Formats: sequence, C-alpha cells, structure tokens
Amino acid sequence: MEAFNEEIRRTAYQKKAVSKLAPALVLDLAIAFFKERGYRAARTGRPNQVFIMGGVEGGLPRVTGEVSARQDVGKPGTTLVTMDSAGERLSTVMAEFHRDLRNRGRAPANVVETATGEPAQTD
Repeated sequence: MEAFNEEIRRTAYQKKAVSKLAPALVLDLAIAFFKERGYRAARTGRPNQVFIMGGVEGGLPRVTGEVSARQDVGKPGTTLVTMDSAGERLSTVMAEFHRDLRNRGRAPANVVETATGEPAQTD
C-alpha cells in the first residue's frame, strides 16, 4: 500500500490557473482535450467539474483526475480553474492542458474560439 501511495505522490499534478474564458467553455475544452488523448472525460454530478479516467499507468491500476472551474473569482469575468491528477502519463497530459489553457488566454481578445479550438462565426 505504501508503494501505491508513493506512486500517487510522485506523479501528482495539482495546479490552479486563472482564465478569461467562461467556466462552461473551459470544461468543454477539458473534455475534448482529454478524450482526444484517450481518456474518458465527462461532467460530474457536481456543477462546474469534469472527471478524467484512464487505465493502468506506471504502478497505478487506474488513473483519475479532475478539472473544476469557478466563475467570477476576484473580479467579474475571471474563472479560477483547478487541475488535479495522478498518473505517469495523465500528469503530463494535464500539464499540456494547463499550457493550452494559458496559450488560449494569450490569444488576441477579438478571436473567439469554440470548444474544438476552431474560430467561431461572429456577425
């Protein structure tokens, strides 16, 4: 059991980020991002939260993670995104999602994207 707990500690990824994107869009991005990389991802029963699940990685029989988004933290229009995972590969993929979220935040303000990353049609 100690080896199992040590593997979780070793491969844990826990970060928080701030985004200008709406919480629903952040969660849709997370679901699409992790599904593209072979994980099961969907909204949980809790509001503004997504679960991520995968199979065997390293010494863990199953890996899990979650992404949650809270609206209007600090000031209106600011979303706090919390990312938490454990797993040899999942932690790396979660770090990629974190970088992707940060890069989207650096995009020009007049560019609106859909959850798939495609520019949205604006009138």
